[in-house]
Amino acid sequence: MKTEQLNFAPSGQVPNNQCFAVVIYREVGPNFGSPDFEALFSRNGWSGIWRNGVFGYHHYHSGAHEVLGVGRGEATLQIGGPEGQVLDVRQGDCLVLPAGTGHMKLKSSPDFQVVGAYPKGQRADIQTSAPDDEMLARIKSLPRPDSDPVHGASGGIVDLWR
Repeated sequence: MKTEQLNFAPSGQVPNNQCFAVVIYREVGPNFGSPDFEALFSRNGWSGIWRNGVFGYHHYHSGAHEVLGVGRGEATLQIGGPEGQVLDVRQGDCLVLPAGTGHMKLKSSPDFQVVGAYPKGQRADIQTSAPDDEMLARIKSLPRPDSDPVHGASGGIVDLWR
């Protein structure tokens, strides 16, 4: 499995995260689909699991880190806000987005689906406007999760987000 890391400065109304990098796992497993991601995330202690797409507008979460596992199809996403990076993702890819990281779907196949989840005790909120001081403080204060959604208690963000 190939791992990539991306860092983003604030971009437009999107604060991004100045403490933690976006982590992308390419090809988590052969033919890895939505049920596989649900089981993997649950086994590794991530909760609030859902299946859907990615909104077609820039947004971020100030109250939670988020994992997105591509369970079906493929898409082009923009990560990091209006000045961020355009990424192509496909079934089996997984993105770990630290709180504050902007993301949106630019285009996708008709069957595109992601499985999302959050570290225990964190709740996603959908933010589309510039953060106030309270939101920036909340983003900065969110701790590193105890486990990585793909690797579990060791490896991945457990090591990378030090």
